Amino acid sequence: MVKCLRAAALVFVAGNLGAAVPPRASGQNEGAQLTVHEWGTFTSIAGPDGQPVPWRPLSGPSDLPCFVTTLNPNSVKLPQGGVVAMKALVRMETPVLYFYAPGPVTARVSVGFPEGVFSEWYPQATVAMFQPVNTPQWQWRIKWSNVQIAPGAKEEFPTEPAESHYYAARDTDAAPVTVGTQQEKFLFYRGIASFASPINARIARDGSVSVAEKSAAPIDSFVLFERRGGRFGYRIVSADRTDLRIERPELNGTLESLRRDLREMLIARGLFAREAAAMVETWHDSWFEEGTRLLYVLPQSTVDGILPIDIEPKPAKITRVFVGRMEVVTPEMETEIAAAMQSQDRAVLRKYGRFLEPISAMIQPRLAASRGEQAIATAVQLLGANPARGPVCRPGSAVHAATPATSIQ
Repeated sequence: MVKCLRAAALVFVAGNLGAAVPPRASGQNEGAQLTVHEWGTFTSIAGPDGQPVPWRPLSGPSDLPCFVTTLNPNSVKLPQGGVVAMKALVRMETPVLYFYAPGPVTARVSVGFPEGVFSEWYPQATVAMFQPVNTPQWQWRIKWSNVQIAPGAKEEFPTEPAESHYYAARDTDAAPVTVGTQQEKFLFYRGIASFASPINARIARDGSVSVAEKSAAPIDSFVLFERRGGRFGYRIVSADRTDLRIERPELNGTLESLRRDLREMLIARGLFAREAAAMVETWHDSWFEEGTRLLYVLPQSTVDGILPIDIEPKPAKITRVFVGRMEVVTPEMETEIAAAMQSQDRAVLRKYGRFLEPISAMIQPRLAASRGEQAIATAVQLLGANPARGPVCRPGSAVHAATPATSIQ
């Protein structure tokens, strides 16, 4: 685990919690009528041996709206270079919690993160380190103490002029939720972590992708996706053993069939149809970008171990569908990136975005043999000086801003 993730101690208290609370029925009756669904993504990049390598998940551009609360760099111990320099093995991307009930419910929701740190969230929440009972190790937790779940309520969600993938997650039948003065269709959070990946993935000598499962809970299927330029393909494979080889797909796929197959996979794991469509719409640009990657659905027991969740009143059912994403660096990618670094071809290098730095480390021996090591540093510096930009958030532009409160040592 990256030291800064273990050592950081932070409490955020955001916004006004003084909104009026409707009368609350008994917790037992409320919980018996409450259904909770969640989806999210864990992203990592495999090294030459198939195991995830450290990278800087927060170094890429963000398309989150400015009203989303982000990690306060003045309240946490950071490496030189600030928040974007924080290294981890996993980027936890856009978990969203949906709530369904026949009538109003008041709930308390908390999610732990034993091997990670929360980096963004909305609506307002308390984010702090705590020590679970009978556990010597402190861990991060995000907590919404007074969530008003209001089916049929008028939807007055915040928006901003800039486009964002964030908004696609609202296109479901879930009840609106309100925390303090902030209303949304879901509870949203993101983070970074260094927990052990449930799989290893590498390119085998015959060019196929070799996958080894490491989790006690089996993963039953994988999607191998590959895109080179304007062409892409994918292959869906059922996993009947812990070690398998997946032949790389022909690059003749269609977006229509890929979207359909992914939606069906998510629905089969328990998401409602509109939730599955919202997840695919949220991530289609990222999942279908240049490169080669494995997509798979983690068993819910694995998700519960990574992100222990507690909701009061206890829902009748909680369904958590998280997609694992493992980037796989192919020989073709290495050759293309090495050539682009030698020629300083920014257009090619920019295609690999936040994954360029860890890929650069993998091809360093090749460039060293041709005395091209300096090309790596120069290329990374060029892109760092002119990064792809997300929305520009000016101080005070967010609907509610987090303020640091207390540090826990």
